[in-house]
Amino acid sequence: MLIDRYQAAIDELLLKVRDSQRENIIKAGEIVAEAVESGHKVYLGRIVHYIEMDLIYRGGGPIFYKEYKPDETELKEGDVLFVSSVSGRSKGTVDLAWDAMQKGVKVIAFTSMSYATQVDPVHESGKKLYEFVTLTLDNCAPAAEAMLEVEGIEARFAAASGIASDYIMWSLTSACVDKMLKDGYTPGILKSANYPGGNDYNKTVIEPHYDEFGW
Repeated sequence: MLIDRYQAAIDELLLKVRDSQRENIIKAGEIVAEAVESGHKVYLGRIVHYIEMDLIYRGGGPIFYKEYKPDETELKEGDVLFVSSVSGRSKGTVDLAWDAMQKGVKVIAFTSMSYATQVDPVHESGKKLYEFVTLTLDNCAPAAEAMLEVEGIEARFAAASGIASDYIMWSLTSACVDKMLKDGYTPGILKSANYPGGNDYNKTVIEPHYDEFGW
């Protein structure tokens, strides 16, 4: 059945991420921890198709992740910005990352190296994301994204980058929390607002602490 093939492909994908990206995932978590501890902001740009919203003001997640809003967010030196382009060459994303790097922002990019190494850049610098950002996280998606050939369907089926990127994002967040605790900082972790007492806890404990200390 196709469901079995899909689940097997996902198991293989996540194993590949674990085997090949562990070092960079830990580095990314440390970059975030160091930024937060130093009073800088951590912004999540668009990660694949809104994967970032799985971590922004989410029960079980840290309060310090903030949504990058192009018309509102003022990036400053020392801040961290996450961006994503599976191909590594999406013009808007590459432009944003390039400009952020010029401001001294640390840019962490999600991309598929299998995909990005097979396409030409479109940025005037002649570079793709992985060639100039602070750190690249390979979501291990295949070139052109989809994982499975299905008989009777011309296009390949089942996108890989979303579930892999979410897995990576929570993994690096785990590394970040681990480092912060070892460094003597207790990051504000939100409770579910829909669970009894959760919203009050967030509003009276986590938010005031973040406003005062930034973590």
